[in-house]
Amino acid sequence: MKQTIAVTGGGGKLGQYVVRELVRQEYNVVSLDQKHAAGLPCRQIIVDMNDLGQVASALQGADAVIHLAAIPSPTGFPVPMIFANNVMGGYNVLEAASMLGIRRVVMGSSTSCYGFAWAIKPFPPQYLPIDEAHPQLSQEGYGLSKTVGELTAAMFHRRTGMAVVSLRFSLIAAPEEYARLRRGIGKPEGFAKILWSYVDIRDAAGACVAALQAEVDGAVALNITGDDTLSEFETSELLRACYPDVTDLRTDFAGREPLFDNRLAKETLDWRPQHRWSDEAQA
Repeated sequence: MKQTIAVTGGGGKLGQYVVRELVRQEYNVVSLDQKHAAGLPCRQIIVDMNDLGQVASALQGADAVIHLAAIPSPTGFPVPMIFANNVMGGYNVLEAASMLGIRRVVMGSSTSCYGFAWAIKPFPPQYLPIDEAHPQLSQEGYGLSKTVGELTAAMFHRRTGMAVVSLRFSLIAAPEEYARLRRGIGKPEGFAKILWSYVDIRDAAGACVAALQAEVDGAVALNITGDDTLSEFETSELLRACYPDVTDLRTDFAGREPLFDNRLAKETLDWRPQHRWSDEAQA
């Protein structure tokens, strides 16, 4: 029997790719979102993610959940609203899943949890590349909401044994966005605040589906990033130009290697990024 997967935020940028990949793999899919998305190839339910009753009702019959419904950056909304929306939405999904006996939840997190991307007072990493053990040092509500979401996931695992996979996405780039991003790609400082990290949206969707299928026992958080930098320059050049004070380098940077370590995601999910911005630029 086909599994039924609920995708919160299924009408969003990443959500639509995830829904279509799940359908391609012959899952039954239901999207939970605040509005209908035209052309989405699955059943859609309008849900206020801040209302536990609505979330629990909409998740009935689901075998697993991919939770992507959230405000995706600390822009465009007041900070208290961003924090409250993201934290309560995640809590309600996990609480509803525990009530319904759902044993697998995939949570959309972010490399913003480490604190660099939106720091009010910029600071360098303690070491590079950044793995999942690097301290989370956010200075604002969005990054903090992702840290709280991961802590909430760990609490639900302790309480219920639910397996929860939190995916720390870098900047998620769709193929049609690479032309616009090229202005930053062509100068060292262009994406320095995010450590030149990105993941192609098709690879991000693939990681979501892989996280449903992987053998995971616990609450784990994984860096979901590409295998290169969002820059034309070699990584060593970028570090000399923008992060010369970081001296704890835990690998040799000989090309355009990423500064977020995605090895744990590869090992845990049996997943590999398949797309690079440079491939799209040459197409």
